[in-house]
Amino acid sequence: MKNLSSPFGVPQVKQARSKARRAAARTPAPKSAHPITRDVLEQLLDTCRGSPRDCRDRAILMLGWASGGRRRSEITGLRREDVSLKEFEEKGRVWISLLETKTTQKGDTPRLVLKGRAAQALVHWIEVGQIEGGPLFRPVSKADRVLKRRLSPDAIYQIVKYRLKLAGLPAGFASPHGLRSGFLTQAALDGAPIQAAMRLSLHRSMAQAQKYYDDVDITENPATDLLG
Repeated sequence: MKNLSSPFGVPQVKQARSKARRAAARTPAPKSAHPITRDVLEQLLDTCRGSPRDCRDRAILMLGWASGGRRRSEITGLRREDVSLKEFEEKGRVWISLLETKTTQKGDTPRLVLKGRAAQALVHWIEVGQIEGGPLFRPVSKADRVLKRRLSPDAIYQIVKYRLKLAGLPAGFASPHGLRSGFLTQAALDGAPIQAAMRLSLHRSMAQAQKYYDDVDITENPATDLLG
């Protein structure tokens, strides 16, 4: 307010700030305590039986994982109009268009594909929920009535927490981000090229995606077994 020169450009102050940042540095906590790899996902899916809520949760989990590890907002932001079933009957494929993500802009996001069980789960939910237009994933009442409004991103957190509990896993075992980290971890475990995994996960940074592959590489390193 007094138009005084900023002291932050002074070399001594810049050096002090740099040292302070290094001294206070902390390793950022992971967004999910554990990745939801395929075996964990199967445990969650086993808790989904035949009710409308189960059908919805199965479709959410499978789409969120198999399409590259979608974020909560990306899942709840989907509309029926973003899903193409034109190739489902003949080829068993479902195409999904994400209008906007954290790392892409509107119109720049390529279409993503679901195959096999994931495609079947999504189509089954569309049929059970009678989703003809509007939000793709919706709340289900206690009377098993599918409502018209869309789920909130927090609802995805509650669904994952609920399914973890039913599967006998601790509530804090994983968060919805575990779908994303689990997809990339499983891709590394299965030997899928990182470029192929990033094509679905839509990671913009190779270094960010590489850390999941690095974690797998170091556990598979024969040098870690030298002591026996």
